[in-house]
Amino acid sequence: MDDQTNDSTPRRPSRRDILSLAAAVGAFSALGGLPAYAASAPAARPSASPLLPEASTTRFRYPAPASDSAMIEQGLPVGNGRLGALTGNDPSRELLLLTDATLWTGGRNAVLDADGQFPYARENFGSFTLLGRLTVDIPDHDLSAVSDYRRDLDISQGIVSSSYVRSGVTYERQIFASHPDDAIVLHFSQRGGGRYTGTVTLAGTHGETTTGDRFRMDASFGAAFPDGGLRYGAAVTAFSSAGTVTIDGPRISFAGCRDLTVVVSGGTNYAPDASAGYRDPALDPQKLARSKVLTAARHPYTSLLHSHVADHRALFERMSISLGASSSVQRRLDTWERITARARDGEADPELEASYLQFSRYLMIAGSRDSLPLSLQGLWLDGNDPDWMSDYHTDINIQMNYWMADRAGLSSSFDAYADYCLAQLPSWTELTRTLFNDPRNRYRNSSGKIAGWTVAISTNIHGGGGWWWHPAGNAWLSNSLFEHYEYTQDAAYLARIHPLLKGACEFWEARLLTTTVTDPSTGEDREVLIADSDWSPEHGPLDAKGITYAQELVRSLFENYRTACSVLGRDAGHSRTIGALQERLYLPRVSPKTGWLEEWMSPDNLGETTHRHLSPLIGLFPGDRIRPDGSTPKEVVDGATALLTARGTESFGWANAWRSLCWARLKNADKAYQLVVNNLRPSIGGTNGTAMNLFDIYEVSAGRGIFQIESNFGTAAAMIEMLVYSRPGHIELLPALPAAWARSGSVTGVGVRGGFVIDLRWRDGKVTEARLRSVGGRATTVSYGGVARALSLKPGGSVTLRDFSR
Repeated sequence: MDDQTNDSTPRRPSRRDILSLAAAVGAFSALGGLPAYAASAPAARPSASPLLPEASTTRFRYPAPASDSAMIEQGLPVGNGRLGALTGNDPSRELLLLTDATLWTGGRNAVLDADGQFPYARENFGSFTLLGRLTVDIPDHDLSAVSDYRRDLDISQGIVSSSYVRSGVTYERQIFASHPDDAIVLHFSQRGGGRYTGTVTLAGTHGETTTGDRFRMDASFGAAFPDGGLRYGAAVTAFSSAGTVTIDGPRISFAGCRDLTVVVSGGTNYAPDASAGYRDPALDPQKLARSKVLTAARHPYTSLLHSHVADHRALFERMSISLGASSSVQRRLDTWERITARARDGEADPELEASYLQFSRYLMIAGSRDSLPLSLQGLWLDGNDPDWMSDYHTDINIQMNYWMADRAGLSSSFDAYADYCLAQLPSWTELTRTLFNDPRNRYRNSSGKIAGWTVAISTNIHGGGGWWWHPAGNAWLSNSLFEHYEYTQDAAYLARIHPLLKGACEFWEARLLTTTVTDPSTGEDREVLIADSDWSPEHGPLDAKGITYAQELVRSLFENYRTACSVLGRDAGHSRTIGALQERLYLPRVSPKTGWLEEWMSPDNLGETTHRHLSPLIGLFPGDRIRPDGSTPKEVVDGATALLTARGTESFGWANAWRSLCWARLKNADKAYQLVVNNLRPSIGGTNGTAMNLFDIYEVSAGRGIFQIESNFGTAAAMIEMLVYSRPGHIELLPALPAAWARSGSVTGVGVRGGFVIDLRWRDGKVTEARLRSVGGRATTVSYGGVARALSLKPGGSVTLRDFSR
C-alpha cells in the first residue's frame, strides 16, 4: 500500500463504506450470548439540545494539563461502560490512554501450584491491559505559548473540556465517551479565526502495527494474544467542516482546519460464554472498530454530542444531593486547591463532599454498562502492569465496587456484576468440583465431599482463579447479588441468580463440620455447624475452623436462598434442608479477654489489631444481623463496637470506607464522617488519600501509591448510609447525620431495600419532608426520631411524609 497521498479534499465516510464493514461483523446475532463488543443499534438522536448551562453543572476545574508521567493521578476519566480513557488535555499534544474492559491477557489458569493453590502471575492468570494510546499533536500550540489555560470535568454531562488563548484566538476542545455511538469523540473548535494543523496517531501497547486506509479515511490495528488469547483491535477517523484531513501512512494528518472531530473505538472478541471458551471466533474486532468509527463520523459533531449528553443525563439525574452551602472562598478555588484546603483548614466544604459522591456516581456510569464489572482500577489504566493485575478480588473489593449502585439510583449499573457471575458460573463450578478437594489444598473439605461452586480470592474474565482458594467467597458474591433483588424486587432477576445461590448452598452442605461447644452462660454442651479450615481475610492463622467471616456469610447465604425459594416457588424441600442447617450454625461470641467480637473461635486476638479488613464485622455491614436497635443482644453490639474501635480510623481508602459504613450502622455520625474526611485528604507523593483527579490512592509502599476504585464507591456508599438506612421492611431517616451537613440538605432518588426509592429534605438536623415511591415494594416502616410509620403502597405509588412529631 502507498503510504503517501496528495488528495487534499476532505472526505466523509459513505454509506457504502459502512455497509461493507458491517457485513464483516454482522454474524454476532447468531451467537448464543451477547458479545461484550458488538454491532450497535442506531443511536437515538435527540430533536432538541439536552445541553445544560454551565451554572447548572457539577465540574472539577484545573489550571494546568495532566503530566504524561502522572496520568493515573491527574488524567481526567471518560468511559461508556466498556470503552474508557484517561485524558491529558495538553494544548500541543492531547493524550488518551485507551482501555476496553475485556482486554485481558491470560487464560483459565486451571493447573494448581504445588500447594494446591492457583498460580497468580501475569503469564498464567493474566492481567487487564491498555488497548492503546491516542495522541493528537498540534505542534504550534505549545503550553508555553498559550494563556488562560483551563480544563474541567463536567460530570453532569460526561464531558472533559479544555480551553486556552493563543495569538488572540480562543481554542476549545471537548472529549466524551459515547454509549449510544460506542466510541470516544474528541472535538477541537475555536473562536477568533484560528486554524488547527497536526496529526492524529493511534498506537497499540503490545507491539501492534497501525495502518491507514486512504479510501475509508481511517487508521486501525488488529492483533491477538498468543496461545489462543483474545483478538482485539481499534480504529480512529477524523473529519473537519473546513480544512484538509488526509491519511499519511499510519497517521491522520489535518491542516488549516477550522474545527476537527476525532472518533476512536476498539474492543476484543471476548464473549461471556463458558461453552465457547469466552471467545467469539467469528468476531473481527478491528473491522468492527472501523465500522463503529465510520458510522459515527457520518453524523455532525453536534449530533454525537447531543446523543451522548441525553444518554448520560438520563442516568446521572436519577439522584441529586445537597449537603449544604460552601463558602464563596471555597467555590473560587480550583479542585486541587479545594481538596488541599479542606484538609489543611479542617473546615467543612459541603459542596465538595457532595460533588465527591456525584463523582463516584459518574465513575459508575462511565465504567459499568453492558460489559464486564469494574475491577480494582475500574476502567482506567496508565500501563500494562497494574498491581494485582487490576483483577476481581472476591474478599471485599468487587463487592465494595457495587455497594453504591442501588443506593445511588444506578441499579442498571449492577447488571455487569450479575452478568459476570452468571457467565463465570460454569467454569467456577467445574474448577471447584475437579480441583478444590486436591489433597494439597489446605482448604479442602475434610468430609471428602464436593458440590456446587466456590472461587479463589482473585478471579479473571476467563473463568479462572488466582492466588488462594476463598471458600466463603461464593457466599459473599451470592449475598451481594441477592441484595440487588432486595432493592429492585425483580423476580425475573431473582430467577436468573437462583442457580448461583443454590450452588453456593450445595457447596456449604458438603463443607460444614459438626463440632461441640459449651454455652458460657449455661455450661451446657451443644452441637453446632462450623466452616472447615479457612483464612480470615487477610491475616491470622491460615487454617482456622469456624472463622466469624465464614459463619456470618453462610448464615446470610442460607437466609437469602430460603427467601428466594419462597418468592420463586421452587426447591421447597431443599429450602427446608438449608433452613435446618442454618439453625445449627455457630455464631460468634464476645471474647472475655478483649471484649471484642471474636474473629476466630478463640478468645485471643490471633491477628493484627488494626488490620485493614473488617472480616469479623461482616454481620454489621454489609450484613444486618448485628443491629443497635435492641434486636441484637447488647453484649454483641458492644463487642462489635469495641472491635471496630480497636481497628482504628487510619487505613487505606477502602478500609476507611468500610469502617465509615460500620460506624453509620452504629449511628455514630462523628466517626462515620471523620473517616469520609480522612479519605478526602490529598494524596501527596503516593500517600493514602484523594488524587488531583479524585481517584483514591492506595499507598503500597513508601513513595508509591496506586489507584484503587473501590474506595471511591465505598466512601460514597457510606455517605448515603449516613442519610438513609434500610433493610426489607424498615427504613430509618438520618441515622448518622454529621453536624457538617445538618444545617440544611436534601437527597433524591436514594434506593432502599424492600423495593422503594426515597427523596429526603432536612433542616437544622431534622427531617422536614420524605417522599417514598414504590418500585415494586408494597409495605415498609419508615422511622425517624423514635416515630415509626407503617406504610402500604402499590407498585408505582408514592406517599409524602412531613410531620414526624407523632
